[in-house]
Amino acid sequence: MPSKDWTIRLIKPEDNKPLALVLRNVLLELGVPKTGTAYADPELDNMYQAYHHKKTSYWVVSAGGKVFGGGGIAPLKGKETEICEFQKMYFDPKARGLGLGTQLLDIALKKAIFYGYSHCYLETMPYMKSAQQLYKNYGFDYLNQSLGNTGHFSCTVWMIKKLV
Repeated sequence: MPSKDWTIRLIKPEDNKPLALVLRNVLLELGVPKTGTAYADPELDNMYQAYHHKKTSYWVVSAGGKVFGGGGIAPLKGKETEICEFQKMYFDPKARGLGLGTQLLDIALKKAIFYGYSHCYLETMPYMKSAQQLYKNYGFDYLNQSLGNTGHFSCTVWMIKKLV
């Protein structure tokens, strides 16, 4: 699909079911373990409700009325007042390579600054090299250990970016 047909917008309640399907399919495609990752997160089936809180946002990538993925920010559990976590950015293969990840990350980081976070943290898998490159291009640095209490013990790459 041409890039002009793509939209990045805030999540709506009716996105819950199609988004959960896309996210689970992508996680399986990428070989992400079903435990200790976003796959096991209880909010995966209710993303609108999970991201409908103070200092929390989730954006959906869509085209032609169909959901192709998304990404969001939320307070990092255990560090809620100062650090947000960039979470669950996964795209259907049809939405990859179009610059949508860059656009979504840009939107999320601007919103994180607006919310008053000092840092943005994320976790990923070692073999997700293109995602790591995107994050490095945005100024994320690697950490030697995880932060907060995400429950994602299978994610062994941790990165952080100073926002202000």
